[in-house]
Amino acid sequence: MNTVRLSDQDNVITAIRPLEVGTEGAIQLIPRGHKMAITAIAKGQPVRKYAQIIGYAAEDIPQGAHVHTHNLEFRGVDTEYEFATNLRPAPKAETQDSFMGYRRASGRVGTRNYIAVLTSVNCSATAARLIAAHFTPDRLAAFPNVDGVVAFVHGTGCGMAGSGDGFEALQRVMWGYAKNPNIGGVLMAGLGCEMNQIDWLVEAYGLTPGPLFQAMNIQDVGGLQKTVQLGIRKIEAMLPIVNDSTRQEAPVSELMVALQCGGSDAWSGVTANPAVGYACDLLVAQGGTGVLAETPEIYGAEHLLTARAKDRATGEKLIDLIRWWEDYTARNHGSMDNNPSPGNKQGGLTTILEKSLGAAAKGGTTPLTGVYKYAEPVTAKGFTFMDSPGYDPVSVTGQIASGCNLVCFTTGRGSAFGAKPSPSMKVATNTEMYQRLSDDMDINAGTILSDGRSVEEVGREIYDMWLRMASGAPSKSEAQGLGDYEFVPWQIGATM
Repeated sequence: MNTVRLSDQDNVITAIRPLEVGTEGAIQLIPRGHKMAITAIAKGQPVRKYAQIIGYAAEDIPQGAHVHTHNLEFRGVDTEYEFATNLRPAPKAETQDSFMGYRRASGRVGTRNYIAVLTSVNCSATAARLIAAHFTPDRLAAFPNVDGVVAFVHGTGCGMAGSGDGFEALQRVMWGYAKNPNIGGVLMAGLGCEMNQIDWLVEAYGLTPGPLFQAMNIQDVGGLQKTVQLGIRKIEAMLPIVNDSTRQEAPVSELMVALQCGGSDAWSGVTANPAVGYACDLLVAQGGTGVLAETPEIYGAEHLLTARAKDRATGEKLIDLIRWWEDYTARNHGSMDNNPSPGNKQGGLTTILEKSLGAAAKGGTTPLTGVYKYAEPVTAKGFTFMDSPGYDPVSVTGQIASGCNLVCFTTGRGSAFGAKPSPSMKVATNTEMYQRLSDDMDINAGTILSDGRSVEEVGREIYDMWLRMASGAPSKSEAQGLGDYEFVPWQIGATM
């Protein structure tokens, strides 16, 4: 088999391997993963894949021609939305699954046990990194239940408005990381005069100072070196307490998985994303939570999600996000179709509509139970959505702040992404890339094409790995130490 057609309604097929088409003297090469017209498509007519419109012919496209950026154009979405018309309950769980995690005083359960050094502003980033760097593996050897001391630093926190979207998003991120169940202890470090005051955060979100939640400012302590020394002493006092936490059995309903993709290709929506969607259905059947994000990467597929919304109000929250993003990109002289990257296009994706239809498959088939702001705590069980940009580090930062204690990341072009404090696994969309980046890929969903495995079989493999990771098994990115530099809160609004 050299091509795949995904629906009887499609007027393009996708090349599984490079194809030469045409007649002698007029041979055209269609790269692997790229589209070919299976019927003539007149200029202005829709091009369909996944039984959905992915763009319009920019010129007359003959049967057998390569269909890509040179002859396919994007047009904005104008959709009649339906609400709660495609509600499929989660499949009944055959067993009551569990994992071994860290139960917190809040009742939530972590999959890791880190101490976090959180910064309120870029000015305290060096202090935080120096504090965390002190706690080498040798110094932590006496505390085997502590996964590490991690500095979460960022480039903002001052020169910003003291209210509004940007300020509120940053405070939600800080609060969310402090409360994430994968964090056993927190030290917050600030400069002292920044706009993003630690005291405001503590007051606004009801954080309670104590042995496992400490805060300090460089200006109050007396300079960088004194702050580093004090920070080290504070964490040394936390370590025995955090180490007293041990893994205990917990139901899968305590898992919240960030559903993420990056470096997508044409196979993302055919292999890895549907397989993750099946795993998400298995998770929801156990009472767990899947969190889809990246609002620009569901653009053009949001009508499929509103039909799955549990009610009209939930669906309209999603549409409100889409409208905000349309305005946001327009006033910044951009387009929603700017999202597909050069790598996405080399991998066969052409428009954001095509990319989004594949990306949305990560959410499986169960009802959409909640829609949330960036880094807002996700309180609903089941399949949910959180607003974020499509930039992976920013999006995952928001998902972890929302409560995700695992990350599942699909990729077709390749990625070495990791995200402390929540372990991140990577699912390859195609076998060729999986073999080339085997040190970084955890699961090869490309076997759906190369070996004839089913989406359900690979989805079950993904779900089983979630349980192993949740119980302490390291993913490949985690084993390589990734995750210290992927904390990137979304900067919204003016820098002043």
